[in-house]
Amino acid sequence: MWRIDTRLTRSPEAEPPWRLVLLLVAAGLLNACAWQRPMAPFPPVVVPETPAREVERHRFLLGKGDTVVGQLAAVRVRPGDTLPDIARHFGLGHEEIGAANPDLDMWAPEAESRVLLPLQFVLPDAPRKGIVINLAAMRLFSFPDGQAGRVISYPVGIGKEGRSTPTGEMFVARKSVKPTWYVPESIRRDHEKRGDPLPAVVSPGPDNPLGDYALYLSRPSYLIHGTNKPYAIGLRASNGCLRLYPENIKTLYQATPIKTPVHVVNQPYLLGWLKGQPYLEAHAPQEELNAQALKKALYAKLRAIERRHGWTLDWPKIETVLAEARGIPVPILARTPSIDQVVAQAVELDPPAELYGRPPPPPPVGQGDWTITVLETEDELTARRAAAVLNHMGPQIPARAVPLADGRYRVIAGPFKDAKATKAVAKRMALDLELHGKIQPPRQELTVAQ
Repeated sequence: MWRIDTRLTRSPEAEPPWRLVLLLVAAGLLNACAWQRPMAPFPPVVVPETPAREVERHRFLLGKGDTVVGQLAAVRVRPGDTLPDIARHFGLGHEEIGAANPDLDMWAPEAESRVLLPLQFVLPDAPRKGIVINLAAMRLFSFPDGQAGRVISYPVGIGKEGRSTPTGEMFVARKSVKPTWYVPESIRRDHEKRGDPLPAVVSPGPDNPLGDYALYLSRPSYLIHGTNKPYAIGLRASNGCLRLYPENIKTLYQATPIKTPVHVVNQPYLLGWLKGQPYLEAHAPQEELNAQALKKALYAKLRAIERRHGWTLDWPKIETVLAEARGIPVPILARTPSIDQVVAQAVELDPPAELYGRPPPPPPVGQGDWTITVLETEDELTARRAAAVLNHMGPQIPARAVPLADGRYRVIAGPFKDAKATKAVAKRMALDLELHGKIQPPRQELTVAQ
């Protein structure tokens, strides 16, 4: 279920061990003449090589010995853009772009704000074969046969809390174009309880949540498929299946033969290498995981790196990366760029002339049209957010925020052709968003600012 005011939150982590740091510094000052292990030379800082204004979204080259692909980029917000619009255009998911830009409003970012595009990824610790999916990053990686050093990656939507996507080794058992959805009984019961009964079978079409392409996995009842709700990609919103944007599932479907292995992992803390340097990428651990145990295992790996190479890691920066969980790879050797410097070095892109998949503006409301008054508020931002969320539903619910004479704002959904269509939309708004609007039948005096 989507809520208008939902923001990504992060639980605070323990402060860095400052007392230990101070003791070590003091020990070094008091024993200036003592023998010290010679420090090994640090690899050079990796400088972006991609020309400005160019960036890859899905297909990446993997350097020898590297486990980090892609490159960070940035783009400016244009009036009316939302972060989900920008995310889809650049091949990112909802939480990916939200976590990377914690200070920006998801649905109403200020024009000219700089949006970080987290298009650099640490590959999960899994075999480089077939399809690998990291649930923590909500990202799929495909390793095409016969194309060593090439990686294809797409954002995915995953199972919601209580219906988590299972981890483990599977394979593509069969494929289908225009699949029919045979609704599991457990899902039908859940919808029945919500007052939203489902048929036993959903035929191909706009109401089918499987979209136009489906890869059926060897684990029964689990699929990699498209969606009729593209703006849920990068969210925990499915019943356990893996969803892709319609434009991405088509490409993956065509490139994936039957029997392709599929390995699903859940790795929030990713340690990678790029040109000899260690990088750390962190995501907020999901509730199924033991975050403390994972962090303990990560620390053991990091201390082993220090011992093996004779390096010093930037432990305060490591703690910040884990606490912020922004999903961007950061170099963690001492005296390497800070997180802010890494973000500042992102390739600056020109805003695209048109964002791919951005919902069309709502059509004008005529005197004979049905509408829904969704809400009234004194806060313009709340109204803009509500209208944006409705316009990004699947299928779209056309909506606009209208200023009123008393300084308040009204969110109006519509137009709709008749009472039946209007009631269906009102029910969908109540079930999916907990928005209980008031249906407005046609009125001769109805006028809506465009």
